[in-house]
Amino acid sequence: MNHFARDPDSGALHCEGVPLAAIAEAVGTPTYVYSRATLERHVRVFREAFGELDHRMCYAVKACSNLAILNLFAELGSGFDIVSEGELRRVLAAGGTPESIVFSGVGKTPDELRAALAVGASGIGCFNVESLAELEMLDQVARELGRVARVSLRVNPNVDPKTHPYIATGLAHTKFGIAWDDALPAFERAHALPHLAVVGVDCHIGSQLEQATPFVEALDRVLDLVAELERRAITIRHVDIGGGLGITYREETPPSPTEYASAVATRFRERGAAHLGIITEPGRVIVGNAGCLLSRVVLVKDNGPTRFVVLDAGMNDLIRPALYEAWHAIEPVAAPRPEREVVDVVGPVCESGDFFAQSRELPALAADELVVLRSAGAYAMVMASNYNSRRRPAEVLVDGDRFDVIRARESFEDLWRGEVIPSRR
Repeated sequence: MNHFARDPDSGALHCEGVPLAAIAEAVGTPTYVYSRATLERHVRVFREAFGELDHRMCYAVKACSNLAILNLFAELGSGFDIVSEGELRRVLAAGGTPESIVFSGVGKTPDELRAALAVGASGIGCFNVESLAELEMLDQVARELGRVARVSLRVNPNVDPKTHPYIATGLAHTKFGIAWDDALPAFERAHALPHLAVVGVDCHIGSQLEQATPFVEALDRVLDLVAELERRAITIRHVDIGGGLGITYREETPPSPTEYASAVATRFRERGAAHLGIITEPGRVIVGNAGCLLSRVVLVKDNGPTRFVVLDAGMNDLIRPALYEAWHAIEPVAAPRPEREVVDVVGPVCESGDFFAQSRELPALAADELVVLRSAGAYAMVMASNYNSRRRPAEVLVDGDRFDVIRARESFEDLWRGEVIPSRR
């Protein structure tokens, strides 16, 4: 079911039972709008896809990290994949439990390791370690705290995920993970360190994957590694297969969660690895199509042959088109007029890269008209900035026929909070 749909009578866009125009009137624009029903459905479908397998979903917090959304996922029994101490503290503030957390990331600091080891009775559930240097650092921090850190080593299988180069993470030249040829020595070193307990193997090859083949290819290599580790008396309890399952922005046809889980489960059974726990780290597939960016047309202008539709949202609010050349569907909130125009949809930021669409044929738009940028739930608000001293958007969560502001729009004073003009000496 699409929870962002047009009213059959007026033709106006709604999120669940709420007109988007009502949100704009109450909260202003630009504003991110999320559907609770969609979020719940995506979590349920993803988890149910793995059936009776020993599977734990650890939502990738970096995709969308609002406390209300994290709290919803915690209530639904999700675990969490984090990449910073800030995300650790967000998860705990939202009601997540330490044991439900896996900590990924290539540059964890000693203070971050210390914070993650200090929570709860025995620290977080698992550290996904990405280098030999991190192994040594973590062992030292754990010794200082008198704790044993549970670790999973992230290995780099050198598998091409066939996605945008900025979001490919499993190739030999990327910064992520431990090089494949170094994996066995790294596991042996981790096994020998007194304040580390090896519990898993981790692998994440990239984001917005549109086919299951790269997942399966990487999994085959990982299961070969697991078998060799067991021959060397290093017991593995789980395999963390990461995230990366794509969504439909335009015409993509990624595998459904059921197809993806079936391919993974088949491989585990065929390789005699069904006894292992499976951890997944979905992000985009859970939140991507559960959110939109609501904006207003400031003006329409013609510069020579190009017609520009200028929005009150800019690249500081949604940077994906400028950063990844990402495509987002753009629609008027009101019933669209039949006239169509080829336009560039841009923002007010003083950069030529501040665009949302170029040479896009859209229904004719006019000043003061509301528009939405679809599929903006993932890697959107989390990447917003205050560039040009612009206030970041508000965030709204819709639940049936009501909505809540889950992040208030910043005040202008918030823009310089913490800044100090020093006194002259």
